[in-house]
Amino acid sequence: MFDLSSDDITEGPVVRAMLVLAAPLLAQNVVQVLQTVIDLFWLGRLDPDAVAAVGLVATLQSLVFAVAIWAPLVGTQVLVAQRIGADDIPGARNRVFVGLVTAILLAVVLGVVGVVGARPVIDLLTSTRPESVAGAVPDYAVAYFTVTMVGLPVLVLADTTEAAYVGWGDSRMALYMNLLAVGVNLVLDPLLIFGYFGFPELGVQGAALATVAGYGLGGVLGLWFALAGRNGGMLTRAAARFDLPTARELLAVGLPISGQQLAKQSADLLLVLVAFTLGGPAGLVAYTVGHRVATLAVIPSGSLQQAAQSIIGQNLGAGFVGRAHRATWLGAILAGGVLGVVGLVQWLIPSTLTTLFVPTLGEEALSLSIEYLRVLAYSYPAIGVAYLFQAGFNAAGRTTTSFVASLLQYWGIRLPVAVVGGGLVAAGLGLSMGVSAVFWAVTGSNLLAAVGLGAYYNYSAENGMLDRAAEAAAA
Repeated sequence: MFDLSSDDITEGPVVRAMLVLAAPLLAQNVVQVLQTVIDLFWLGRLDPDAVAAVGLVATLQSLVFAVAIWAPLVGTQVLVAQRIGADDIPGARNRVFVGLVTAILLAVVLGVVGVVGARPVIDLLTSTRPESVAGAVPDYAVAYFTVTMVGLPVLVLADTTEAAYVGWGDSRMALYMNLLAVGVNLVLDPLLIFGYFGFPELGVQGAALATVAGYGLGGVLGLWFALAGRNGGMLTRAAARFDLPTARELLAVGLPISGQQLAKQSADLLLVLVAFTLGGPAGLVAYTVGHRVATLAVIPSGSLQQAAQSIIGQNLGAGFVGRAHRATWLGAILAGGVLGVVGLVQWLIPSTLTTLFVPTLGEEALSLSIEYLRVLAYSYPAIGVAYLFQAGFNAAGRTTTSFVASLLQYWGIRLPVAVVGGGLVAAGLGLSMGVSAVFWAVTGSNLLAAVGLGAYYNYSAENGMLDRAAEAAAA
């Protein structure tokens, strides 16, 4: 049912190919988000301060992940997909090897920096309202972040291996890797957090360690099959050549996506501080709950984006420009419709979703969390549409466009609206919305991003963007 060959991607029905490739990715992404949901579930039963701490460092971790994970991940997926589409199997194998080596080198360097800088950076983040974090929040945050940084090479190696499989058109293997990862995390989380059955009681460190261990075993599984001959042998001795031109090519594609993620996560980090400053611990918890629920809700569009990048990339490698263009538009329509249904469900049951994740919330935090979930739901269709237009640009090698769009979305719209509307600038004008301004800033920026990306994609496609990308892939 989920068998998909390169011919299916470049010659069969586009929608079927996208759905078949996206289905395992959907399950994979659900599994990935379950990793964080599992942490939130158990930490919410350990201490509400632990939930706030994880929310505080989530965006900080994402800043590190933006460079360590996203650059080799997207670069590997796009280049492997283009080589497969061009029927260049040795070239695809070499891109897999170069991607893995590049990922490990980046992760080691950034992991060391993260461990050394954990305490001073988190102390800086909490300095905006020190009276509200005099308890365990800073210590919890440092503990969780440090363990994650130590395990960064493991996380990055697993994600880049998955990207190689997806670029090859084998999304099922990525699913198997993540099923193993979440299974390990599901078992280890309560054991390491609370010290059940003779395990050490590690608290928040245990939650981070369980995640690293799960990803580690998932990565081992993926590498084992790649070496054992899956897909005709994705890693071979002949392909084990690391050369700088290929690494530069990979980073030229991937680094703008890192810049895109940095723009997103740095703005979100400041939004965390704005929410914390305007709403205190209740505002921080509400933002954390909304962020985690939204991450789960937008999984379908993320899955379709990953599938579309491989499908568009392989078709451009094969020179089928019309199919690549059609795949982008069909994916955008499909993602927008699916996210619209998800948004409706979230709007109807925000209280249920909130208490499911954090049952110990106080009245103020619960009220703000419900408000944020409903406001977010309005922009879900726009998130789906934007993801797919970004996939069209990324697969064509125009990852810089995705970076610029995110820079405008987050720094040009989201953050200024949150700061001004929240009263940090206009408090004396009677226009302050308090922490609600943060919620509406997120939704408004999502809507404007979808409109802008759609218009610019149509303009770029009409002016030969995809034709140039196909010629470059063929060369």
